Amino acid sequence: MIIESAPRQFFRAPRHNRPAPAAAATASATAESAAPAATQPPAAQPQPQPAQPHTQHQHGSGGGGHNNGGGNSNDSRQFFKKQKGQHATREHFGHGPREDRFGRQNRHDRNANRHGNQQGGGQGGHGYDKHDRQDRFSRKDRDRNQQHGNDRHQNGHAHGGTNNGHVNGHHHEDAAVAAIQAEPAIPATPAVPLPPGKTLNLRELQQMNIVALHEFAKEFVENSLNFKKHDLICEILKRNEARGGEMIGEGILELLPEGYGFLRAACFSYATCPEDVFLTPQQVRRYGIRKGDHVTGLVRAPKPNEKYFTMMRVDTIHGIPAEEPREKAVFDNLTPIFPNRRIILEGKSRDVSMRVLDLLCPIGFGQRGLIIAPPRVGKTILLQKIASAIMENNPDVHLIMLLIDERPEEVTDMERTVKGEVISSTFDESPERHIHVCEMVAERAKRLVENKKDVVILLDSITRLSRAYNNMTQGGRTGSGGLDTNALQKPKRFFGAARNLEEGGSLTIIATALVDTGSRMDQVIYEEYKGTGNLDIQLDRSLAERRIFPALNINASGTRKDDGLYHRDELDRINLLRRALHLFTPIEAMEALIKKLILSDTNMELLMSLKPDGMQM
Repeated sequence: MIIESAPRQFFRAPRHNRPAPAAAATASATAESAAPAATQPPAAQPQPQPAQPHTQHQHGSGGGGHNNGGGNSNDSRQFFKKQKGQHATREHFGHGPREDRFGRQNRHDRNANRHGNQQGGGQGGHGYDKHDRQDRFSRKDRDRNQQHGNDRHQNGHAHGGTNNGHVNGHHHEDAAVAAIQAEPAIPATPAVPLPPGKTLNLRELQQMNIVALHEFAKEFVENSLNFKKHDLICEILKRNEARGGEMIGEGILELLPEGYGFLRAACFSYATCPEDVFLTPQQVRRYGIRKGDHVTGLVRAPKPNEKYFTMMRVDTIHGIPAEEPREKAVFDNLTPIFPNRRIILEGKSRDVSMRVLDLLCPIGFGQRGLIIAPPRVGKTILLQKIASAIMENNPDVHLIMLLIDERPEEVTDMERTVKGEVISSTFDESPERHIHVCEMVAERAKRLVENKKDVVILLDSITRLSRAYNNMTQGGRTGSGGLDTNALQKPKRFFGAARNLEEGGSLTIIATALVDTGSRMDQVIYEEYKGTGNLDIQLDRSLAERRIFPALNINASGTRKDDGLYHRDELDRINLLRRALHLFTPIEAMEALIKKLILSDTNMELLMSLKPDGMQM
């Protein structure tokens, strides 16, 4: 039965005159109940009612048409009961809410599609174009489609209910959407708490090589390879303090004229570094700290308006608690005496060079010696062997290898060979740097001697150190070879600090002096130091050219007051040996002595093999 369409004025009515949502729901429910009524016996003919506009349901079951016929009050009550049951059924199967009579839900979906299409085909868009809209019809088409929907709805209920293919598809989609919505939200990854800070030692970080330091820094700093070594150390200390850690700083105090000081690191040759620890003048005065003292204490990182790490608490000075009273001896007030304790160089390695020095040029604690050497005679190798022998036989000695104006590769070789401190200033650095290194080493050695320590300084070379002082001296009179008359005052003071002290402790300095270099200044410098030491080791170029090492000139080398270093019986045998070697030329004498040393295991065995009436060579 064809129902005439609703008047057009209904769609042009103002909003306040439109039917209430309940009326729209009533009309929709009436249309749904029309299909099963067609299969039952016909009842009284209902009065014609205006047709309601057709609204397609988003999740409908079957057709979407409406029954526009009228009904009595019983039919209305029956309709409301069915409507309530259908709503409950839809909610039970996961269907969304029914749309209102004006299709607001569809308009919302279309707007979402249009928005997605305008944004470049996003997730919400389906290729929408305003010229291809499927729901923009004329009024006649809309009325015809409405009637067609009613017929389809009636036919669907007449044949057993819903269109299974269409509805099942919607059911699957609704189930998938519901499953996605029911999935729990992925919780945000919580921030990983930083590990607690540690107690770091500044000296240990400074002594690490760059590879080990980068490996250690992975716990504190990201992209540690982009940092230089000193900057990386500072960053590690700052990050560790931010985590609640502590840092222990230690170093040698360099006291400035203003009264404050900094702790310098021996592993960096007392050079200025960003991680140097600052000591206030109040701390220096309170604990009586002097230049060259070894200080340890608690350190804090610099504040935003500060530049340096600061010492918060001084713990020890030379290993003694800072609060504990200690005797403060003054180096210049101590009594120097001749060396009376011998430094044994002969060791398990049975090195010939060390055995020769033990026999002919003994070295005692507090010795002041010169190694007079032309170029390329093995002076640096000889110093290296002396250092190794001292540390092997006298591990309690504090050894300092001081290299001034030296080649960088020589410095690296010394650092890898010598077990003591290696303090260096290479030839590409300024004279100010050479002088600064020398003065720091001298003050460091004096503080150790004041604490009754035995210190040995091996200097290479005193000639280059004197050149640096000469370059920095101004206003004096220029003497022979371009040497300022006042230039050697401070290097002589350094060399003269070597002494054996009656109160305990000693400072031994063995320095090399260059000769036969073709420079008049070098010759003048050697002449100035000649006779100031109590040990002379003269190296001969003719022996070195014959590849005879040690290239020692036996007749020109010796130790003053060596009787205080030898036992009486040993001294007699040494004098016998020297008288026998004096009969030969320097080359023949050294060759004969080396043969005898090779045939004997120890120096004592060699001396005991000598006959009192002479030695058969």
